[in-house]
Amino acid sequence: MTVSGLRERKKQRTRDALLRVALELFTTQGYERTTVDEIADAVEVSQRTFFRYFSSKEEAAFAVQQMVEERFVRALAERPAEEGPLDAMRNAVLASWDTIGEAIMEVVPVEQYLRTFQMIESTPALLAVHLRRSTEMEEALARLIAEREGLDVDEDPRPRIAVAAFSGVMRVTGQLWGRGTDPTLEAIRELTERYLDHLAPALEPDWRN
Repeated sequence: MTVSGLRERKKQRTRDALLRVALELFTTQGYERTTVDEIADAVEVSQRTFFRYFSSKEEAAFAVQQMVEERFVRALAERPAEEGPLDAMRNAVLASWDTIGEAIMEVVPVEQYLRTFQMIESTPALLAVHLRRSTEMEEALARLIAEREGLDVDEDPRPRIAVAAFSGVMRVTGQLWGRGTDPTLEAIRELTERYLDHLAPALEPDWRN
């Protein structure tokens, strides 16, 4: 391996170590009680080194979620053009859950990812950021869907409506997984698939007939 390759691997190891320690401290003693100095000291690096990899504690708190979201967006962009919007989003998210486990476990255990999700949901400052990030993600997805369908997202409301419905299902399944007793990725994938299967029926105008 080249010198530059070794240097990059060392940087990745340092970033992963900082992230693991940060998430462990956030979930055991609380996000707001954890300082950057504590994280850096635990990895035996300087505060400056922490900020070389993360702009803030907030960025570290959402780092794994960001990785999951980016994997989903890439999967959606690669779905066949003949798939309709809801099918494309459904297949993309399920495909992402099929492959993301290994990437997550390279950084943190899946159980740690679940505890981080629960910590974000129960920390007011982070929950506000989570809602803002979700809104930004929905807009990006709506524009991607509009591009796939050859539509102007500002003239045709369907991409935003479809994404809003899909995102609502994802929020519900995430919350149910976070409150459940099975912390595995298989569990959230199964729950996601089951709820997405009910999306179209839930949009029918008459549930009784």
